[in-house]
Amino acid sequence: MAMSETLRDVRLFVAAYEERSFTAAAERENATQSGVSQHIRKIEDRFGVKLFARGGGTVQPTPAGESYYHHCIELLRLNETANRSVERFGTGLDGEMVVGLMPTMTRSVLAPALARFVAAHPNVVVRITEAYSATLTQQVRAGELAFAIVPASTGSVGVKTTRFAYTPEVLVSGAASGRAHMKPVTLADLGPLKVVVPSGQNARRANIETYFASNGVIVERRLELDAMMGTLDFVASTDWVAILPGLMMAQEVEWSATRPAGWDVPRRFAINPIAAPPLGMDLVLIEPARRPLEPVAAAFLDVLAQETARIGRVWGESAGLYEEAGAS
Repeated sequence: MAMSETLRDVRLFVAAYEERSFTAAAERENATQSGVSQHIRKIEDRFGVKLFARGGGTVQPTPAGESYYHHCIELLRLNETANRSVERFGTGLDGEMVVGLMPTMTRSVLAPALARFVAAHPNVVVRITEAYSATLTQQVRAGELAFAIVPASTGSVGVKTTRFAYTPEVLVSGAASGRAHMKPVTLADLGPLKVVVPSGQNARRANIETYFASNGVIVERRLELDAMMGTLDFVASTDWVAILPGLMMAQEVEWSATRPAGWDVPRRFAINPIAAPPLGMDLVLIEPARRPLEPVAAAFLDVLAQETARIGRVWGESAGLYEEAGAS
């Protein structure tokens, strides 16, 4: 017997039980009185037991009918719960995508963007790969990633590049450094610095070194780390500093402005905008040159761009350049 037919029997029985009338049950369930009677009799024949005592224009449940009713209610409730759990996946898009993001994006933008996206498109399988630009570019070119967000650099064969966002670079020190949080600084005035820098394979390294050389920034020691969480932990607990994308450190800026009164959790970092002159970085969208974005990837990119623009506003910069660039 088909499950839908069994559920129809159950619904008609429940209606007859609650209405105490086959006629009223038929009106409620958009059936005929004879149809209700036939469905009830079919259940009784199946189990070999009477569920209702009939007479006088009304029906009264037997003890077997009383017991059956309570289990039928549980069955209908479970069926409705199951239906609703599946129906929510019917909203939005479906499919699968793999996206590549650098730590600048995964630390700040990814969580709110991903939360919005999976709520709107619960039937999409999302996989995020975190890596630096060289690795992500290679994976995009190979077709392993739908797209990636990386620092702007020279063009790469096999990928289409579109300007995505701008972020200032900022000086990040441990809170014990004594530097006034969010006060602009001139790096050349800070004396010899001990700086944690990305390795030479990282696209940001050349930009940082060029800035140091062009603006008289004296560096006492360099420590190469291509591990962002390790860099942050090291800087927070030592007198070393790092030059990091402001977009990545936006949480610390918002934290200082919005923490509840009386909240005594110590601040880990002093964040200082770099001035005279400022230092910044363009981020670009890269995608395989040979094919357009699938709808699921395009939808996620749109949410990612919106969250990038929102979070980037803490620096007073136009961080959301995605729409201006005409990416799709």
